[in-house]
Amino acid sequence: MDGIGVPLSIIVTGANRHDVSQLAAVLDGRVVSPPEGTVQNLCADKGYTGEPAKEIMKERGYVPHVKQRGKEIEAKKNVPGYKARRWVVEVAHSWFNRFRKILVRYEKRDDTYEALLHLAASIIAFRKVGVIYG
Repeated sequence: MDGIGVPLSIIVTGANRHDVSQLAAVLDGRVVSPPEGTVQNLCADKGYTGEPAKEIMKERGYVPHVKQRGKEIEAKKNVPGYKARRWVVEVAHSWFNRFRKILVRYEKRDDTYEALLHLAASIIAFRKVGVIYG
């Protein structure tokens, strides 16, 4: 997700796979490249604290910001004007859940399910851009 919640990459895996095992595939599967010379920040949760995950982020040009559990809540209480970043991902998951066809996976083939996810992501991106430019 970018800063406003537009999906940038989709990878389909089994539910029993940990997120950090797919980090390289997600970062490599990004659809839109950033403008030249921009600093790319990557906000992640406690599951990405290991050195292999941080190395993957740094190799792809990201500045990793890995938050420990409860640190963001503490910062919201103590720092005036602090905005939480994790909610962007959680809200995007909620937007995907509103598409009933993909809420429960009935598709047997990965490619058809992934196509439905891409369609949902494009609708989400269109709605976000419509708010900004429309």
